[in-house]
Amino acid sequence: MAARTGKDFLDRLADSRPTVHIQGETLTGGIQHHPAFRNVVRTYAELYDLQHSAEHKDVLTHPSPTSGEPVATSFLAPTAPDELVKRREAFTVWAEYSNGMLGRTGDYLNSGLMAMATAADWFAEADPAFGDNIRRYYEKVREEDLLLSHTLIPPQVNRAVAGPRQAGGSVTARIVREDDNGVVIRGARMLATIAPFADELLVLPSTLLRGAPEDRPHSYALAVPMDAEGLRCIAREPLDHGLPRHDHPLASRFDEPDCVVVFDDVHVPYERCFLLGDVDRCNGLFARTSAVVHMSHQVVTRTVAKTEYVLGLVSLLTEAIGIEGYQHVQDDVAEVITTLEMLRAFLRAAEADAAVNEFGVLTPAWAPLNAARNLYPKLYQRFPQILRKLGAAGLMATPTGFDVIGPAAADIDVYLQSATLTGAERVKLFRLLWDTCGSAFSGRQALYEYYFFGDPVRMAGAYVASYDREPYKARVRAFLDGYGANAATDVRAGRGPA
Repeated sequence: MAARTGKDFLDRLADSRPTVHIQGETLTGGIQHHPAFRNVVRTYAELYDLQHSAEHKDVLTHPSPTSGEPVATSFLAPTAPDELVKRREAFTVWAEYSNGMLGRTGDYLNSGLMAMATAADWFAEADPAFGDNIRRYYEKVREEDLLLSHTLIPPQVNRAVAGPRQAGGSVTARIVREDDNGVVIRGARMLATIAPFADELLVLPSTLLRGAPEDRPHSYALAVPMDAEGLRCIAREPLDHGLPRHDHPLASRFDEPDCVVVFDDVHVPYERCFLLGDVDRCNGLFARTSAVVHMSHQVVTRTVAKTEYVLGLVSLLTEAIGIEGYQHVQDDVAEVITTLEMLRAFLRAAEADAAVNEFGVLTPAWAPLNAARNLYPKLYQRFPQILRKLGAAGLMATPTGFDVIGPAAADIDVYLQSATLTGAERVKLFRLLWDTCGSAFSGRQALYEYYFFGDPVRMAGAYVASYDREPYKARVRAFLDGYGANAATDVRAGRGPA
């Protein structure tokens, strides 16, 4: 099967039987019809339909190297600059469709899986079977256009100790036994976004394994179908409350569910295992395969689209209520513009300085992408703050779409008009503003961006530790050495600058 349509996606989901706990219910199928998921599922179906639209199919697909049929561009292993650009253009189409609000569209993990599969020889160094497994799995996901979720971290039981040691080692998902056909996983992981309607779950290693004997059962990389026996999801409260799109234009379309996944002795066949018991290789998986780089390429493309959306929104707001001329308002708008141009520069630099990695894949430069992924979690927090400040009391005095067409319509037209909009138009704009900066959906977006790649403080520590500062230290030492020999003489003589 080639690149899926929305109907293909929905038909496969209808045949799936994942176990999902949501607000006191237990679902074993029918995810696409449940009020908590049906709207975002429909949005994902629309994304798949774009792959077949006349406008976007040439960007969103490319010929499969095995079947010749069109498959998603996010599976393309780039070897030339134009292919890297095509990948970014494909990321952009999907990102703009949701204004960057969907953080786990298929192109994110497709990119990581592509990088891992092209590094199959690295997996094979641990076991030849692992190299074959990752390559075959990538081909399966590519040819069937499967939607992946993933899970990385242990539940938050006691963060004072490492994940494998929390609750005496009885909580975090781990291998409890092996048999002739595979391994058995018991325990839990988080945070599996979109898991209820994904086809497959990648269970990938945390980077915090320390190499102690008790870490080996937690050292693995594997994949399971979302409806595997013994696998279940505990989903958070939905932020899509089934209210009209007019009033919740983002939450009613883009609320991706986040889940804790429980492995109740889930059997994983060996052909679905990519690493087992190899602590060092698990810790190095994302970096050594360039998966983190290609995933970050997608992420920075999405954050560009999201920041463009925020700039458009804040600009309509300042025009609507006539505050564009105030200098403090211009300062806030300039902050959004600066963030946007910085992200664009990072993205351009990453592509301009791309180089072929050891596995023959043209890979974006890591330094600018790493800078972006360390900055954006903090920069994004300012956007809701700016919108709330500029929208002010008007955000709290906004009625609903029912009021716009109800008995209050005449009053709304008179008293809620703005400098550039009718009352009804202003209400519609402010409902979008509220869903971006003040609603529960907006709060989840801010938290999600802040922790997208992990704890920003720990990321900063890793960033500093990995950054080569020696050339800059040497330069300063050389400068000091250039006049240091005469420093005492100069001081005694009272010599100042020439």
